[in-house]
Amino acid sequence: MRVLVAPDGFTGTLTAPEAARALADGWLSARPGDEVDLCPLSDGGPGFLDVLEAAAPASRRVLVETTGPLGEPVSAPVLLLEGATTTAAVESALACGTALLPPGPPAERDALAATTAGVGALLAAARAALPASGSGRVLVGLGGSATTDGGAGALAALAGGAGASRHLLARGGGALRGVRAGHLPWLPALRASWSGVDLVAATDVDVPLLGPHGAAHGFGPQKGASPADEHVLEEALAAWREAVEGADPTSRGLAEEPGAGAAGGLGYGLLVLGGRRQAGARAVAEAVDLAQRAAAADVLLTGEGCLDWQSLRGKVVAQVAEVGTAAGTPVVVVAGQVRLDAALVAAGGLALAQAVVEHPRELEASLAAPASALAARTAQVALTWPRRA
Repeated sequence: MRVLVAPDGFTGTLTAPEAARALADGWLSARPGDEVDLCPLSDGGPGFLDVLEAAAPASRRVLVETTGPLGEPVSAPVLLLEGATTTAAVESALACGTALLPPGPPAERDALAATTAGVGALLAAARAALPASGSGRVLVGLGGSATTDGGAGALAALAGGAGASRHLLARGGGALRGVRAGHLPWLPALRASWSGVDLVAATDVDVPLLGPHGAAHGFGPQKGASPADEHVLEEALAAWREAVEGADPTSRGLAEEPGAGAAGGLGYGLLVLGGRRQAGARAVAEAVDLAQRAAAADVLLTGEGCLDWQSLRGKVVAQVAEVGTAAGTPVVVVAGQVRLDAALVAAGGLALAQAVVEHPRELEASLAAPASALAARTAQVALTWPRRA
């Protein structure tokens, strides 16, 4: 039997390549005669550049000095991919991701102050790396952010200068309740200056900017936002949208677009800049020829840290399920935790979903040795999976 192993990373424990290796080791320990093809994936979040780089050996990295979500200095790369259209790829989490925050539980994070300002420097460097003439693309992976500022910090950084309005926009999502259209006289010119660039927001989710599944309410808690903070951030993002639409009427309706709420609303900021949205998992799937490799497999094996409602809204598992359905190849998920019932698992195009941690008492041991725990659960799945006739 031919098995294509195509997981995302398991946040906080395993990178996508590490997860792929653990899944493959577990499967082969139970069925050593099977053929296994490793194909780690990303949805635009952490590991985005690593996966793209592995699929394009001729690519090269350019290191950029920028800032993290709380203003601390960080170095982050822009990945240059050569092809018919030159592409400069950016992983936004390397400048605004939760991995850059001080250690501690989410409740100790400053969800109101985290900013995407550092992403602006990466975008500027990516654009500067494109040819002066001819076609060029800036591909921005979105996911794993610590921020909920609607991309305000990134746009302010791109606009440059040290004006009071730009300082306001770089202070994090909580400060945006005070923003008005009059603070953004530079926005139409900034948008026009990017009109010749194919700017692609490779989003990890397809949610809008506002509402129960939007940037604040849908993802605020995992960034340390309390219920009161969520309310503040929702109000702030609504004020930001109103200010943007007042300053640049061509931006009306963008807040409702799928992916606008990705990375704390950074997706919205990129749409305002004139970008277009593509599911990050799909962009990566195309880069690694996932469809062709899935068609040659008998089973697709994927995984992520937690299989929940977000998994079916544009993340890696949803993309693998789509590709598997098109190829007629069953999809098996082994996740750290499974928070979907059997009906939703089936509706998502998945043949089987198994959790590494099924009882709270198993959590500590799993976190102590995540690769071993993932391999062990995968071996159990492999033993019960029917052999090809």
